[in-house]
Amino acid sequence: MNPDAYLLHLRRELDAFRTCLDGDLSAPVVHCGDWTLRDLAGHLGGGNLWAARAVTERRGDYQRPEPPQDGAELRRWYEEAAETLLDALDTDPSTEAWTFWPPHTVGFWQRRRCQETLIHLWDAENALGEPRPFDLELAADGVAEVFDTMAPRQVARGRSAPPAHAIRLHATDAGTSWTYGPGDPVAEIEATAETLLLMLWGRIPSTDPEIAWSGDQEAAQKTLNGPLTP
Repeated sequence: MNPDAYLLHLRRELDAFRTCLDGDLSAPVVHCGDWTLRDLAGHLGGGNLWAARAVTERRGDYQRPEPPQDGAELRRWYEEAAETLLDALDTDPSTEAWTFWPPHTVGFWQRRRCQETLIHLWDAENALGEPRPFDLELAADGVAEVFDTMAPRQVARGRSAPPAHAIRLHATDAGTSWTYGPGDPVAEIEATAETLLLMLWGRIPSTDPEIAWSGDQEAAQKTLNGPLTP
């Protein structure tokens, strides 16, 4: 995806998340431990400020502020954090920045914050009712990001063992496949790009009826259990 596409999607996602904050802020976010929507807003807003500092100040030690608890103040704080991030990212993607994984450029954050917001927008909309479908290209890019960035980082940080078996995922609507792990794949997993992405981020189980399996599911599950994402 090109940088303009990331920024366009990111603005739309940030705005859609802001709309969710007009709902019940005490609604539980079931895939984020004991968080409520209020907690999720604080996490996303604080992450936006942290990423903006990684770009503008080239450092990763920015201490995120405590978000306001009052609903109106929280919404205003979130809006300001979103604009701060968008302003920081609206530049040449090849510009140097601090990142937690290569490439060490603004382009890394354009992609990462877009994908981070996509998943947490789903969390917020799911907490309030029915989440909207993902953009196909963005969902496929999210699957790729899991395998080229998030899963290797999990291994590098000692949060996950290196995969013992290779698996292949095929997005039936995108016509795209990804292989992760050593050797020949022991199993193939087929679903839409959105379903695959939600599975990789632990939002739906690998046993979801929309997911088709072939091969050694038990061995492949060990690779999926990684964990592949934080």
